[in-house]
Amino acid sequence: MIDNFIYSTPTELIFGKDVVNGLPEVMKRFGKNVLMTYGGGSIKKSGLYDKVIELLKDFTIIELSGIEPNPKYDPSVITGAKLCKENDIDVILSVGGGSVLDCSKAISVCAKYDGEGWDLISGKVKAEAALPIVDILTLAATGSEYDCGCVISYTAINDKRGYMDPLMFPAVSFLDPQYTFSVSKWQTACGTADAINHVLEQFFSSPHSLFNDGIMVSALRSLMVNVKIALDDPTNYAARSELMYVCSWGCNGILANGAGYSGWPMHSIEHALSAYFDITHGAGLAIITPRWMKKILSEKTVERFVVLGKELFGLDASLSDFEMANKVIDEFYAFFESIGIPMHLSELGVKADKIEEMADHILANDNTNEPWMYVPLNKEALIDILTASM
Repeated sequence: MIDNFIYSTPTELIFGKDVVNGLPEVMKRFGKNVLMTYGGGSIKKSGLYDKVIELLKDFTIIELSGIEPNPKYDPSVITGAKLCKENDIDVILSVGGGSVLDCSKAISVCAKYDGEGWDLISGKVKAEAALPIVDILTLAATGSEYDCGCVISYTAINDKRGYMDPLMFPAVSFLDPQYTFSVSKWQTACGTADAINHVLEQFFSSPHSLFNDGIMVSALRSLMVNVKIALDDPTNYAARSELMYVCSWGCNGILANGAGYSGWPMHSIEHALSAYFDITHGAGLAIITPRWMKKILSEKTVERFVVLGKELFGLDASLSDFEMANKVIDEFYAFFESIGIPMHLSELGVKADKIEEMADHILANDNTNEPWMYVPLNKEALIDILTASM
């Protein structure tokens, strides 16, 4: 069954080898004053920073560096919005991974707002305008290059919010897989785990369709095969290009067109983990995923597991539905472990004494117990999942 939907993705994707050479012509569409955002300096080591500066020699560039994984409202978003206002910025150029781009999206709306920016990110106020964004992606993971969402942490209040607004679609995204060759094994693995979870959050829904299922199973297979190739051979263009392409589909809605909405409960749980302990997002999701699966397995959900068992993992069709479901859960656990992700939260520094507080935080900010969710999670269920993940 295909339910009613409206779909629009205004982002222009420019994909392939050396496509960044076309950056000046693209940037001319938006103006001369550029806020260039980036992270901890990897783009300088790779030579991308120097390339961008040379390509944009006829533009005025203001730089915002030091954007962290799990990008922070304070100082990065606040500082970026201030720079935009003070320098009459026309366009933001994000150079880096999903964290840099997420931060840039938040800056784009906060720069056009005179009040407290967190009011926008936390949903108290609706944005009315945003600066255009162009990005050069250097990490395959979040799909932020092709969606209108961002995730921002406000560490002073132990909060981390997913924020979506059509104003934050990037205008243009440059995707050259060559810039992912130098990504570490850890970030390659965690980025892929993030993308896998994006697919799973949409797969576990009702109604669903054969067509959607087929796309998502193919996406999962591609991610799981190609990440292992990339981990063994980091400069394998075929593997890196497919990872980058598939990750771009993760959050832009196309996988779930016409299907039900799950509520993205695993992301809600992980956002609390990152807010409290600043762990790597993809690693947290990998650890949560099999425990969430165990918790939601029931007569209602078992069919979803069976599809994955047969179509993704090729499990024995003679198994009972629940036998197959449990094997699917084991397969995901083993896969994440095989790509180097520790499968217990305690290994990432998470403390069990914060579990109840995090459960309360999740319910207060994401309310995973809504009746319209595919499987509502109350406080007890959240505590069970977090405890099992320790």
